Amino acid sequence: MRPTSARELGLCRCHTCGLLVRYQPGASCPRCHSHLQMRIPRSLAWSWGLLALATFMLLPANLLPITHFYNKGLLQSDTIFSGIMALYRSKMSGIATIVLTASIVVPIGKILGLSWICWQLQRAKPVRRKRQLIMYRIIDFIGRWSMLDLFVISLMVALVDRGVLLNVRAGPGATAFAGVVVLTMMSARMLDTRLLWDKASR
Repeated sequence: MRPTSARELGLCRCHTCGLLVRYQPGASCPRCHSHLQMRIPRSLAWSWGLLALATFMLLPANLLPITHFYNKGLLQSDTIFSGIMALYRSKMSGIATIVLTASIVVPIGKILGLSWICWQLQRAKPVRRKRQLIMYRIIDFIGRWSMLDLFVISLMVALVDRGVLLNVRAGPGATAFAGVVVLTMMSARMLDTRLLWDKASR
């Protein structure tokens, strides 16, 4: 016997504060006064669009310099890959592994994982909702650590920058990478996971 869903009972969860209330079109949450919506409008379309932008931003994020290092007037620029290789050559494999994971593995993994969930929701076949929900929660959790690479850059700028002999500046690759992080986080937030249960109940 299939359990009755909150939607079938006319109940709606506020997207802002999480309060479960009886849904009425055009109504607002009695606690936080946010507009109530049974489902996020055009959730899949928004998620796909943001994922496409994030995928496009991956190219400049990995090809453009992420840092500019000035040493006695000489400019040295590093991309994500060259910076990781420099860390490995400097025998700082631990930091290099962290940067590799945060800069390359996590963003690409998030894009692939979210794309797989969106694709499954658009298929005519039934979905394995528990497996996809677990993947979504993992993606949402690791998204909190996506800015780790930019934090390392900021810390390096604060510690190394001396303004005269040594000077470190973030490059355009850092801006592109921040765009990838923000876009993937927005895509995950726009994806309404309740669509998994709607599809499974059809």
